[in-house]
Amino acid sequence: MPKALVIGSGIGGLATALRLHRKGYEVHVFEKNKYAGGKLHAINLDGFRFDLGPSLFTMPHFVEELFSLYKLDPGQFFPYSKKSTVCNYFWQDGSRFSVKSDRETFIAEAADFFKEDQRSIRGYLKKNKKKYELTSALFLEKSLHQLRTYLSRSTLKAIVKLGDLDLFDSLNTVNRKTFNNPKLVQLFNRYATYNGSSPFKTPGIMSLIPHLEMHYGTYIPKGGMHQISQSLFELAKVQGVQFHFEEEVKKITIKDHTATGVITEIDSYQAAVIVSNMDIYPTYKKLLSGSKHPEKILKQERSSSALIFYWGIRETFPELDLHNIFFSDDYQKEFKSIFLEKQIGNDPTIYINITSKDIPSDAPEGQENWFVMINAPGNYGQDWESLKVKARAAILKKLSAILKQPIEPLIATEYVLDPIGIEANTSSYRGALYGAASNSRFAAFLRHPNFTRQINNLYFCGGSVHPGGGIPLCLLSARIVADMIPDIKNSKGKDED
Repeated sequence: MPKALVIGSGIGGLATALRLHRKGYEVHVFEKNKYAGGKLHAINLDGFRFDLGPSLFTMPHFVEELFSLYKLDPGQFFPYSKKSTVCNYFWQDGSRFSVKSDRETFIAEAADFFKEDQRSIRGYLKKNKKKYELTSALFLEKSLHQLRTYLSRSTLKAIVKLGDLDLFDSLNTVNRKTFNNPKLVQLFNRYATYNGSSPFKTPGIMSLIPHLEMHYGTYIPKGGMHQISQSLFELAKVQGVQFHFEEEVKKITIKDHTATGVITEIDSYQAAVIVSNMDIYPTYKKLLSGSKHPEKILKQERSSSALIFYWGIRETFPELDLHNIFFSDDYQKEFKSIFLEKQIGNDPTIYINITSKDIPSDAPEGQENWFVMINAPGNYGQDWESLKVKARAAILKKLSAILKQPIEPLIATEYVLDPIGIEANTSSYRGALYGAASNSRFAAFLRHPNFTRQINNLYFCGGSVHPGGGIPLCLLSARIVADMIPDIKNSKGKDED
């Protein structure tokens, strides 16, 4: 049985391991940490449980697909529930709006609250759906770097409809052309942060992101976001995937332009297939130091990072739900601070995730676990200690004013994660959450492909390569990689069940 080695056990690495094992490979996963999951990790602190990484779960069918590969009922191994409220939005003038998961309810309520024409909102959502349907096969489900992708009927259809994709306007421009109310523009501009970009730079095609959230819905896994990675880890273990924890890969071995194995701090291993789930930048700089590097790709602007305060709160807030956003007054100034000045502004937009709303055991009775995040620049050598003090004060001031109650006295426990910590824990270059930013119309084509023509048998998956960051795209990257690799079982006529 040929071996496949996967470097890193993030969500993309776990999914790739499962797919390659199903294809007949003996799969080994190497992880420098003592746990699987990458950014999808969690901690328990003084009676509070916190998810450390991604907090939004949509398109659950991509997770279920991995259980179905093994003919297992996903519901028995990975239960989750749908949220009726997508997100609560708060502005500093006292305005509040709750986005409901039902599309028609959202349209009616948004039209009334923002004083917009229902037809404008409905038309916007319809166009977003069209963008997704035109481009998903090209941009998300296949490699952009293989000729056969461009010979398909779906690709030709997307090219013909190029003018409908808003590639030449920014997301902010598209939203301003569609809506009159600046608050509704800001609400839809926010979706640029889903891939770590600026709505004032990222192309208008990114308006397809709210379609994904509103069409597929938002969900909460039983046990929290951490259960996404842990359920896949348990599935992989049961199926026979072998994990090597606290065994960091130091080098990918190359012979005659072909990847032949890896060298870890403990041993060396040979294999027919090597897949890196590590951020593409350190993959080249650390593991492929002797090979030719795609310098143009590696020099791309990095996505935003995050500064996160995990607070145990000695009270409950009925006006809050799982997802909550407290907007800044000057959104453009905020993104200028992040991407141009590499700083955190005085008035950051605040995101609060509270899983104890749906999972009571995540906090002591009568209390809540607050995951409080602001968008931040990557680590470029800033004084993060002073930035954290400044940001904490700004966050507490804004939340106390909007919620009309002092928040700091309610903090029972605290843990802080900054871009330095994100980079140290996950090897994400500069602490970028999504690899390269999508601040240009060509960003999708500039992401590193899931393979390299310079080295045979070497593949790449995860948020720093095609098709991008976020749980659904990482899972799709694993599918793209697996589709490129020969199916050992079926090539031998075995296990056709």
